[in-house]
Amino acid sequence: MSFNTLAGSSGEKVDVQEMIMHHVKDAHEWHIMGPDHGEGAVVIPLPIILLDEGLKVFSSNKLYHADLVEFESDGHKDYYFANRELGYGIHHEKIYKLNDAGELDFEHGHVINAKPLDFSITKNVLTLFLSALLLFVIMKSVVSSYKNNTGVPKGLARYIEPFVVFVRDDIAKANIHGEKHVKYIPFLLTAFFFIWINNLLGLIPIFPGGANLTGNISFTLVLASLTLLFTIFSGNKHYWGHIFATPGVPKALLPIMIPVEIIGIFTKPFALMIRLFANITAGHIIILSLIGIIFTFESVAWGGLSVPMALFISVLELLVAFLQAFIFTMLSALFIGAAVEEHH
Repeated sequence: MSFNTLAGSSGEKVDVQEMIMHHVKDAHEWHIMGPDHGEGAVVIPLPIILLDEGLKVFSSNKLYHADLVEFESDGHKDYYFANRELGYGIHHEKIYKLNDAGELDFEHGHVINAKPLDFSITKNVLTLFLSALLLFVIMKSVVSSYKNNTGVPKGLARYIEPFVVFVRDDIAKANIHGEKHVKYIPFLLTAFFFIWINNLLGLIPIFPGGANLTGNISFTLVLASLTLLFTIFSGNKHYWGHIFATPGVPKALLPIMIPVEIIGIFTKPFALMIRLFANITAGHIIILSLIGIIFTFESVAWGGLSVPMALFISVLELLVAFLQAFIFTMLSALFIGAAVEEHH
């Protein structure tokens, strides 16, 4: 969605909040440029997969290019698309079943229609597939370089090797003592590079056509859950003994300490999930908010302040992209290391 689109041909004031949310949220189509919908919109339709009295698969075009229904809710103009032939409508990227009149029902500004199970290939899902393919291609190239050369690594390998050594020595070895770190290096390397690549790709939402995968809490939830599973299933006798019989704690206090320790097992990956999600999303919102100042005050003069500030934050985001990948991987190694630590 471009700022020109938001302004509209009628000269309406730009809804900066809507513009920001459009960029940070997921979508059922990949918007490249032009208006959100209608003539002049350049989009890539994505497959919609619904489970509703059977499996239903169709293109997102059948919803986005269906009937446009405009309405007013709590003093704000809004709209949704309704395909009465299919029996579905889409509002704020959520798909609902239409009522008998072929419409969506609203109560206090919220849709009350039933929702089918949505397994669609959204913009974030497609970005996930593309980033996974990109990571595979990069690492395949690096492995081939080592197989074909016995000396100094060449090509892409010379740039990747320092980061692999960094994760191995400064993250895995430093937090998982002994030789136990070896079996966790594949997970830590995958997490580090996967998060870093998606953080860099996530900078593209500043411009039309990008995706914000690491700013999606579902994505960070899965990553944090993997860390939790590695921690739980790697825990040794000493680790679980500390959870259920904390050393130095009187037995009378164990009924209090045990629930606290169990809650602590889940709060650590929860913090991982929120930290990655919040930092990446906040960076995008700040940049778009700075640009939005120009349209809020309807003065080009504000560009002299907001554009340099947005450029500065964009450069800072390059550092944050690496830093968040490092922090997630380092804390994951720290949690796993605590679970496999032998009693001294």
